[in-house]
Amino acid sequence: MTKQKIVIALGGNAILSDDASAAAQQAALARTAEYLVKFIENGDDLIISHGNGPQVGNLVLQQAAADSEKTPAMPLDTCVAMTQGSIGFWMQNALGNALEKRNLSKSVVSIVTQVVVDEADSAFEKPTKPIGPFLNETDAQQAMTATGSLFKEDAGRGWRKVVPSPKPVSIKEYRAVNQLVENGVVTISVGGGGIPVIEKDGQLIGVEAVIDKDFASQKLAELVKADLLIILTGVDNVYVNYNEPDQKKLEKVTVSEMKQYIKDNQFAPGSMLPKVEAAIAFVENHPEGKAMITSLENIEQVLTGQGGTIITK
Repeated sequence: MTKQKIVIALGGNAILSDDASAAAQQAALARTAEYLVKFIENGDDLIISHGNGPQVGNLVLQQAAADSEKTPAMPLDTCVAMTQGSIGFWMQNALGNALEKRNLSKSVVSIVTQVVVDEADSAFEKPTKPIGPFLNETDAQQAMTATGSLFKEDAGRGWRKVVPSPKPVSIKEYRAVNQLVENGVVTISVGGGGIPVIEKDGQLIGVEAVIDKDFASQKLAELVKADLLIILTGVDNVYVNYNEPDQKKLEKVTVSEMKQYIKDNQFAPGSMLPKVEAAIAFVENHPEGKAMITSLENIEQVLTGQGGTIITK
C-alpha cells in the first residue's frame, strides 16, 4: 500500500483490562504498540488518539476521596488533561521502545489537546454521560443539592453523576499536530476525546463535559486531511443482523448504505452506532478520505488492504 496519513483511534481495550494498575495498563499499551509500529514500518504517517473513560472515572473517584480544603478535588476538564498526560506518556514510551527495538529512528510526542465545543450544543441541556462513583439515592440527592450537579439512576447499579457529551466543533492544536506529522513525528492527541473548551470573548474556557473520542478523532482526521481514519473496536468488521442467523459482515460500504442501516436500527447506541456515525461524518466532510472500523488484532489484514469495514463516499 502507498504511504498514507492515518488517524487511528484506540478503543478502551487497547489500554485497560480488569487490572487498573499503571503497570497493567503499560503492559497493555506495550502490546498495542507492537501492532501500531507496523504502520510506521509501512512508511505511514501516524496520529494516535485514545479513550480515557475508565481512567478518568477512576481519577474522579480518587479526587473525590481526597477532597479537602488543603487538597481540593480537580474539575473534570483538568482530570481529562491529567489522563491525557498519563496515557500519553505510557503510549509514547511503549511506541518509542517498539521503534527502538526495530532500529527505526522516529520521534513520538503527546500533545495536551483542547477540543472546542459549542456552548449552545443541546447536550448541555440534557447531560447523559455517566462518570465517577455509584452513590445510593440519599447521597446522590445530597450531592445534587450541594453542588448543583445532575445525578441519574444507572441500570439498577446506583446513582451516578451525568455530564454533557457535546460534539466537537474544532481542535485548537490541529495545526501543530499537522506540522509535527508532516515533519515525520508520530503524534498522540485528542486523548479521551480532548479537553472540552468553549469560546467566550476570544478566550477558551474549560467546561465540565466529556467528548466522545471517536467524534474527536473524526474531527481531527478531517482538519488534518487524513487519508484514512481507523476506529478500533472489539470486532474485525461491522455486522448487520449481528448475532442473528442471517448475520452479514460489511466489508466495503458507502455512506448512503450505512445511513440506511442506521435507519434500520442495525447498530447499538453507545457501542457501534457512534463509531459508524463518526466514520460517516469524516467521509462526508472529507470525501477524498476513507474510514475503517476494525479491531487492533486485524491490523495485519488492514496493511494488506484486506481487513476491516471500509466506508467511502
